[in-house]
Amino acid sequence: MMRPLRRALILDCDGYETPLFSPDGRHLAVRGNAYGNSVEVFELPSLRRVLATTLGDPSPGYPYSQEWLDQMRGWSRHNIAFGARPGVLWIATPAGALVEVDLETRRAVEHDVLTGSRLSALAATATGELLVAGSGGDLLLLSLLSGSTQNRTANRDTSRDAAAAFLETTAEVPDDGNDLETHLVLTDGTRTWEADDLATTTAASSTDPTWLQLQAAMNAAQAQCE
Repeated sequence: MMRPLRRALILDCDGYETPLFSPDGRHLAVRGNAYGNSVEVFELPSLRRVLATTLGDPSPGYPYSQEWLDQMRGWSRHNIAFGARPGVLWIATPAGALVEVDLETRRAVEHDVLTGSRLSALAATATGELLVAGSGGDLLLLSLLSGSTQNRTANRDTSRDAAAAFLETTAEVPDDGNDLETHLVLTDGTRTWEADDLATTTAASSTDPTWLQLQAAMNAAQAQCE
C-alpha cells in the first residue's frame, strides 16, 4: 500500500499544472497557478527552489484588467519541457520562440521556431526531442542533438540515485496518521516548517507566502477566542 511521505513541498496558492520531472530526476518544474503565469523549478533531493519567474506581467490583483487577462491567455499552460540535456528547461512563448534556460547559470537563450504563430504546447519525447505545437496548426519535432542512448542511460541512473537520496531524508506517515498535516515537514523551496511551528505561529509579513499569512491569521483568531 502506498502512503505519503513526511517531507512535502507547499506552493503559494492553487490551480497549478501537473509537476514535471527532468529525465535525470534532479529537477521538478511546476507551471502556473490560478492567478498568474508562474514557473518554479525545485532541485531534488533537496527541494531547494532554483528558479522562480513570471511569464509576462505579474498579476495586478483583482479586479483584473482586460489587457492582463488577454496577455495571460496568450501563454500556453503546457509550455515547459525538459529535454535530454541535464539542467536545462525549455519554455515556449506566444511569439513563436523557444527559450532555453540553464538552471545553474540562469542564462536564457531564445530560439526562433515559428514566425507569426503562437506556440500553443510543448512536450519532450522519451528520447529527448522536443515536440512543439503552433496555434496555426503546425506540429514540429525538434532534435536537440543530445538524446543519445548513453545520455538516457546516465539519466536513468542519476534519477534512481536522486530518488534514493530523497527517501533517505524522510519517512512514511504512520498508519494511524489520519491528521496528515500534523505529520508533514513543509518547505516552499526556501524555508522549512515543522507541523508544531505552523500550529503556533501568529505572525507573518506581507512578503511571506500567502498560505503562511492565512495560517498565522487563523492561529491568531483562534487564540483570541480561547
